[in-house]
Amino acid sequence: MTIIINKNTSKKEFEKKLKSLQSSKTEKGIDLSKHVGVIKLDKDPLQIQKEMRGEW
Repeated sequence: MTIIINKNTSKKEFEKKLKSLQSSKTEKGIDLSKHVGVIKLDKDPLQIQKEMRGEW
């Protein structure tokens, strides 16, 4: 969203536009809590990463 503010915009108008912008924002994202603890690893994740990088 774009808000145009010029030099003739009053402080009240500016604050009103700023507030409307902040209230219109919605939080984006994905709920990852359902994936916590799904993968069971036998090795240390750092060791797995080093092995995978060593294969290149």
